[in-house]
Amino acid sequence: MVYLELERVSKIYGEKVLFDQVDLQVAQNTKVALVAKNGTGKSTLLRVAAGIDQPEGVGSSVYVHKDARLAYLPQEPDFGKNATVMDAVFDSDSELVRAVRDYESALYRTDQPQLLQDALARMDQLQAWDIEARIKEVLSKLNIHDVNQRVDTLSGGQRKRVALAKLIIDEPDLIILDEPTNHLDLDMIEWLEEWLQSPNLTLLMVTHDRYFLERVCNRIIELDGGNIYHYTGNYSDFLNKKATREETESAELDKDRKRMKQELEWVRRMPSGRGTKAKSRLSAFSELKNKVGSFRQEEELTLEIKGQRLGSKILEAHNISKSYGDKQLVKGFSYKFQKGERVGIVGRNGAGKSTLLHMLTKELEPDTGKVVHGTNTHFGYYTQEGINLSQDMRVIDVVREIAEFIPLEKGLKLTARGLLERFMFNSKQQQVYVSQLSGGERRRLYLLTILMKNPNFLILDEPTNDLDIMTLNVLEDFLLDFPGCVLIVSHDRFFLDKLAHHLFIFEGEGKIRDWNGLYSEYREQLKLESQQAPSPSAAPAPAAASSSSAPSENQLSQEQRKAIRRVEGQIGKLEARKAAINEQFNNMAGLTPEKIADLGRELAEVNEQIEEKELEWMELVGE
Repeated sequence: MVYLELERVSKIYGEKVLFDQVDLQVAQNTKVALVAKNGTGKSTLLRVAAGIDQPEGVGSSVYVHKDARLAYLPQEPDFGKNATVMDAVFDSDSELVRAVRDYESALYRTDQPQLLQDALARMDQLQAWDIEARIKEVLSKLNIHDVNQRVDTLSGGQRKRVALAKLIIDEPDLIILDEPTNHLDLDMIEWLEEWLQSPNLTLLMVTHDRYFLERVCNRIIELDGGNIYHYTGNYSDFLNKKATREETESAELDKDRKRMKQELEWVRRMPSGRGTKAKSRLSAFSELKNKVGSFRQEEELTLEIKGQRLGSKILEAHNISKSYGDKQLVKGFSYKFQKGERVGIVGRNGAGKSTLLHMLTKELEPDTGKVVHGTNTHFGYYTQEGINLSQDMRVIDVVREIAEFIPLEKGLKLTARGLLERFMFNSKQQQVYVSQLSGGERRRLYLLTILMKNPNFLILDEPTNDLDIMTLNVLEDFLLDFPGCVLIVSHDRFFLDKLAHHLFIFEGEGKIRDWNGLYSEYREQLKLESQQAPSPSAAPAPAAASSSSAPSENQLSQEQRKAIRRVEGQIGKLEARKAAINEQFNNMAGLTPEKIADLGRELAEVNEQIEEKELEWMELVGE
């Protein structure tokens, strides 16, 4: 059964053709990935498929099966003004989801006990407790705690997680995802990967996560030069079949060029009196010339920037620590970097990864310990916040503002224009304003501005977001050959496994594990450790979960259930406030020492109240 079909769909902006007369089918239970270079129309094609944008072209159409409920996740979700997280997440046609929404809302309306009583009765009637448990699991996995927070106060990454939670909770039949792993930490990504592998899901997505392409997708579509190429299989199959296609095209191109050369010689020798045969041959020559001229060789991103020499002392951290209030982000971290090291940093969002980077670059003073820089160490620091390119500047001017020439190996120099060419900004694109670039093209340009400063110690904070796979492949090759040190924060598992054979892993409460090995090896070790851990039945039950001796939900009276749900709601509010305080400590934007002290005192009070409420919960459950 075909769930989605696009026929003869085109999208053209002025002289720029994104795609022309393309056809696309997505059958039930297939998982399709769309790959292409940045700026070639991937997101636009998804918007057309989702019905957000209208297709162009004579006879174009978009068909969605009447029985297929479609959900679309854009890169930048918009929920409008004044909507809360609860409004966004529970915006659904499902009666079960609406019942859970009313119940969750009633938990916070302690002044109207009848609302909670009605909601509990409705949950019992629909037997919606399993749905409620699944919704709580989804929100927990995506680190969403304060459901009463307004969505327009959230960061872009938080809004993306809220939109993803809504989509998963709503259980659509056909899912269209645009870069779903952006802003997710590694645990979230692995959980999402497992969910997407469900055989009953039908999927069309754009992603640069190559493990998703390998493990989730069974069909890959490439958008190249305005045309679509179809490949069955996963990422490995795609690479093999794409290579075969390009070899065939290259062989055909060689034949056409030889023919064109012969025809050109004939045209030049041809007498002025042209008969019918001559005109026919001229027409054929013109067609052949257009065919050869339209063929685009795959552009390669060649990086030959020369790094400055490192001294014997590069970067040293001696017992550094950092806390905000009672939250310990880094505790007693020490390390001495050696020449040529490539180290990855992984951990949950908010664990303190950026804090560690800021201390290592001396942008932030540690509470204890010290950081020492070598005299010959020159940092190149790529950050998500650093992409502040002037919108009204042309691409070529952005580069020339930093330098006219770039030092290369063997004493050579490369002009700013030549360097842009190697970064796949051709002469025409160099005259484009920054405001006209796609997100991936801006990141590529920003990365160029970092590299051209000739650093010998690269610090890359999430460099893979919004970059296309081809750029990632070449960036990886460059970093493998980079003579200096590289320190990478990334949620791209493929990227980490390829580059970093040494990891700093944030495990919570300021502890950083120094892991000698690949990220995938670390995950296997975690699985082994969990299998060897004592079984749950042998361990004491956590404070927020029922013990084996506690009565089941069905054994409790309605009054007991109401009391338990009320306390759970109070605990939820306190946890949300705790998370909000910790978020302020993470950002530290505009916090004065007095404000930090006030937040620290409030956090201590909130922790004490949470402990009291958890004891009250345990007493109610044990009655």
